[in-house]
Amino acid sequence: MSELLIEFNTFTILGRCARTGALGVITATGEMAVGSRVPFVEDGVGAVATQALTDPRLGKKGLDLLRAGKSATEVIEALTAVDPHIEARQLGVIDTQGNAAARTGSGNSDWKGHIATDGFVSMGNRLTSEGVVDAMAACFRETEAEPLWERLMLSIEAGRDAGGQHGGQRSAAMYVCDNLDYALVDLRADDYDEPVDELRRLYNLYVPRIPYYRRRAADPTIGPFSAWKNSAGL
Repeated sequence: MSELLIEFNTFTILGRCARTGALGVITATGEMAVGSRVPFVEDGVGAVATQALTDPRLGKKGLDLLRAGKSATEVIEALTAVDPHIEARQLGVIDTQGNAAARTGSGNSDWKGHIATDGFVSMGNRLTSEGVVDAMAACFRETEAEPLWERLMLSIEAGRDAGGQHGGQRSAAMYVCDNLDYALVDLRADDYDEPVDELRRLYNLYVPRIPYYRRRAADPTIGPFSAWKNSAGL
């Protein structure tokens, strides 16, 4: 019996905020629970995304290499050297200096490709067109004044609106670190007909709470969000 090869289709943007050093990844795919496989981010280390016929171990290995002082380009080279199935992968890396690198394996399905430049990587495979990656990149560039999480959210929506991937999306996720030694934003829409819409719904609920959760970690006497919200005049 011949082996069944399932083609995964994903579009992702990794970014770093030049003002704050925040690092993050947002992603959407045609399979469920993309947040468990694609985004790997660590404060003071960098961000890695591994997709297509993905091996999440490459994400962990990528962070290890960044932690050891490797640049984004060196991480891509090292991962390429150790993975015998690298042509089935798509990888993106950003280091703490904002250097970006990416690799799209030849075994990825069209449209496939990436943009890797200072501060971000926009990439995808089995997309409706290269316009998806272009739209995410343009949005990220045009929203520089916004917090990183807002830039990422707007960018994935731009990619979706530009056509997304063949067959639509099933899950989406955002993971952002902002110099706290834990994830400031970790949101997932794991199994939805319109996961980017669901991620936006969760995002709109969560973002007003970001200042509260920052404060509560350092000051547990702050009380519940409802009381803090009233005292803050929100």
